[in-house]
Amino acid sequence: MTRTQEHLPDVAAEEIGSLGEAQAAAEELRDAIRFHNYRYYVLDAPVISDAEYDQLLTQLQELEERFPSLQTPDSPTRTVGGEPRQELGLVEHASPMLSLQAVYDQDAVRDFDKACRQELGAQTAEYVGEPKYDGVAVELVYQGGHLSVASTRGDGQTGEDVTPNIRTIREVPLVLLRPDDFAPPQRLVVRGEVYMEKAEFNDLNRRREEQGESLFANPRNAAAGSLRQLDPAITASRPLHIFLYEVAITEGVELATHLDALHALTRWGLRVNTEWTQRHSGVDELLSYHRELAERREGLPYEIDGAVFKLNRYAARERLGFRTRSPRWAIAYKFQAHQATTRVKDIRMQVGRTGILTPVAILEPVAIGGVEVSRASLHNQSEIERKDIRIGDTVLVERAGDVIPYVVKPIVERRTGDERSFHMPAKCPVCDARVILSEDKKVARCDWVNCSAQLHKRLVHFASREAMDIDGLGEKRAAQLVDSGLVKRLSDIYQLTKQDLLSLERMGDKTADKLLQQIESSKQRPLSRVLFGLGIPLVGEHTARTLAERFPTLEAIMDASVEELAKVEGVGPEVVNSISAFFSEQRNREEMQAMRQAGLTLPNPVAGQEPRPLEGLTFVFTGKLERWTREEAEQLVEQLGGRAASSVSGETDYVVAGPKAGSKLDQAHQRDIRVLSEAEFAALIGQ
Repeated sequence: MTRTQEHLPDVAAEEIGSLGEAQAAAEELRDAIRFHNYRYYVLDAPVISDAEYDQLLTQLQELEERFPSLQTPDSPTRTVGGEPRQELGLVEHASPMLSLQAVYDQDAVRDFDKACRQELGAQTAEYVGEPKYDGVAVELVYQGGHLSVASTRGDGQTGEDVTPNIRTIREVPLVLLRPDDFAPPQRLVVRGEVYMEKAEFNDLNRRREEQGESLFANPRNAAAGSLRQLDPAITASRPLHIFLYEVAITEGVELATHLDALHALTRWGLRVNTEWTQRHSGVDELLSYHRELAERREGLPYEIDGAVFKLNRYAARERLGFRTRSPRWAIAYKFQAHQATTRVKDIRMQVGRTGILTPVAILEPVAIGGVEVSRASLHNQSEIERKDIRIGDTVLVERAGDVIPYVVKPIVERRTGDERSFHMPAKCPVCDARVILSEDKKVARCDWVNCSAQLHKRLVHFASREAMDIDGLGEKRAAQLVDSGLVKRLSDIYQLTKQDLLSLERMGDKTADKLLQQIESSKQRPLSRVLFGLGIPLVGEHTARTLAERFPTLEAIMDASVEELAKVEGVGPEVVNSISAFFSEQRNREEMQAMRQAGLTLPNPVAGQEPRPLEGLTFVFTGKLERWTREEAEQLVEQLGGRAASSVSGETDYVVAGPKAGSKLDQAHQRDIRVLSEAEFAALIGQ
């Protein structure tokens, strides 16, 4: 990393007097902008705010205007976006996908309006106002009414081919509607934004945290990372949406205005934000629209970072034309960034319900976007080290909508030398158990099964259908048992009495008897399901069964060496380390003994079984089955050595489809995966 990439150059064009000084400053700015283009467009991991990036670009533009000899064809002021990833495949855009000139104050909007009116020779210009979405720009091409290709913006000339991934977004029609009076054009090129709603983004990050995966910084990064996957099944599993907002080509259909084009898109079945796409006459209406959008911004389900203003009439646009990287007939009036600087007073640990430890910055309170912020997530040790955040640092903090505030970067120029580096604690701050830190330092976990910070979630998982199958012990009942103090460790559920249960709110005689019967029945669950129920990181149903096949008893698994575990086919190094770490915690071993004493028999009918007919095959079930329930069919696959998955992916061997099969059947056809009827599946397994 060069010096220009580590900091933000501060170049004032008006203070530079010589061409030599200007050349040096321009190169410094270009290096920085190219680096940040790479971080934003290629890695989906920006390290500066949009406002700071715009400032760099403005400084370079001013410098090149003062010294025209510095202008080069490959300058960032003449290019858009970043270099596309070739592994996705490349798509040449029919016409350049340009960026928009960004402005931050009313005077700039008034200057834009004045320039438009002067060029058109008009007293008033007609505009369309739209939200500026904080997502990923895409281009869709329809040939003969059918989706032909979809691509990202890329460098403006060439984008990445994301056609298979775009097809997984339900709001994107694969075939356009054909109204009798208004058929779609033979060739339609339309552009828009793929985004992720704020609530869905938070849910996605919550799930990733529970699974020990790295978190996305914001909805824009989550949408970009999801759309640019090599495996469309991953994209299909993410909650992506789209708004279309610009028509580039309509062969055979003449449209006079932008609003006409957007109306046409809706008639052809494409999604347009009709609520916030509005016609305006004059600059005062534009400014009023921007104020209203800013006031409503927090309540919108999706992220926006400003308003876009465009001339409505295509004839007017043609008269104004284009700059090198942006049209003259449109601008983006951006909101002020939700950022502020403050000081990190301390870094403390937060233990999640799955045992993951998250470092949290304790800040000197600061107002950001009308809300007082005193805490900000630092995500993990790796992120702290990457950004070099220290206790005592002055830092830039960002808060966008409902997203948890996060530290963008430290202001290293303000360091005094008294700042202290942070290191992940060796012991859990809640239960004092050993903390396991992954090699990449992105996941720190407390593995004690009875840590009070995670007991409720572990109890719900332990009682789930796929594990101990204790009907009646769900989220609410588990919370009651833990909050009341009746359950302080997993094995306590086997000590519960009817009197204990009747002390709980809304617990009647019959309900208590039924729950006790369910708990008693769970003592006979096989070893593989108990292993899965313990919630050992990275040990799912399939891995639990694989372990049970290889080791006859729980004690054999607990005492197995790393070398012995590594010999189990299908159990990788990370899983081996996770199992070894879990059972090296003495209190986990004691809990297993307590369960034994409580009456768990841990039968292991699969131990030592010969290879089975479905060994190594992955099945996905969709639609209604007649002979089995879906759960029974999936269990049957597991018993015969196969794997039952919930979604179609590159690893899927068969999709078993019954009546009313859904999107999984379409995905199977797209991937050329063999589809079986229920009868064919029965024949395959010899039934």
